[in-house]
Amino acid sequence: MRNTVSSTAKGARVSDPEVTIEFAGLTKTFGGFTAVDDVSFAVKPGRVTGFLGPNGAGKTTSLRTLLGLVNPTSGTATFGGRRYRELASPLTTVGAALEAASFHPGRTARHHLEIYARAAGLPLQRAREVLALVGLDSFVDKRVGGYSLGMRQRLGLAYAMLGDPRVLVLDEPVNGLDPEGIKWMRELLRNLAAEGRTVLISSHLLSEVQQTVDDVVIISKGEIVHEGTLADLDTGDQLRVHVDSPDRAALGAALESAGFTFETSRSGFIVSDVEPGVVGHTAFVSGVELNALQRKASGLEERFLSIVGGGDVS
Repeated sequence: MRNTVSSTAKGARVSDPEVTIEFAGLTKTFGGFTAVDDVSFAVKPGRVTGFLGPNGAGKTTSLRTLLGLVNPTSGTATFGGRRYRELASPLTTVGAALEAASFHPGRTARHHLEIYARAAGLPLQRAREVLALVGLDSFVDKRVGGYSLGMRQRLGLAYAMLGDPRVLVLDEPVNGLDPEGIKWMRELLRNLAAEGRTVLISSHLLSEVQQTVDDVVIISKGEIVHEGTLADLDTGDQLRVHVDSPDRAALGAALESAGFTFETSRSGFIVSDVEPGVVGHTAFVSGVELNALQRKASGLEERFLSIVGGGDVS
């Protein structure tokens, strides 16, 4: 499949005003369950913002509320100060893709997009332009039922780009893409932001988007638990040491006696906030033989998991 990273067939509408997404005290309850609790953050133009959190954290409810699909219990979610339903021309202001598999399987990609283009008063040729943009120009007349998950993701993005919008809201945009497709998506989103567009993408894994985003907003159990730049999240590798011994019981007792913070792993113990030399000396004076002692990096993904409390991110 041919890939391209040119953002629009006609070029970005750089003269259009920039649009900021703003969540202000957004709360949504379903019966006695609070899915989103007092969520407030802004998504700035010219940047890619990652909206991250485990499955069930409240991401989808927040995005559906932003797009007018769910009514909030309180608070607001707006585009440039306007709710989605208040936008004069929604398709040319906001491009959204929440469900890549929502297209009728019996219709072709071109047929789908021409229907949407006609309804929005856009030229029908725009359907071919955006299909070429996402690398589907060779499959425009193939029924969507025969598309792979990755191809449906591309079709969802083509729909989102149909009105050449200033804002993009994409839910799990790299799901189903192969490595080449992920690289293509990353470059495309970076280019769109560089044109001054506002780009908000959701994911349950930081590792999927960390080479794409500028800013991160992390939600867990319906509440915002971190907001800032990706650099803010990367506070440096936490000092962690992997250590093991043929006599793990004796080693565990020595670590506990020394007052170290540690956890058991499949390959021994992980000790936090202590230099490897100190761990080795503790084992030595306790008469414990070691067969492994090395510094272990935590990485951004582990930092992310620690913020959300180690929730299920599968």
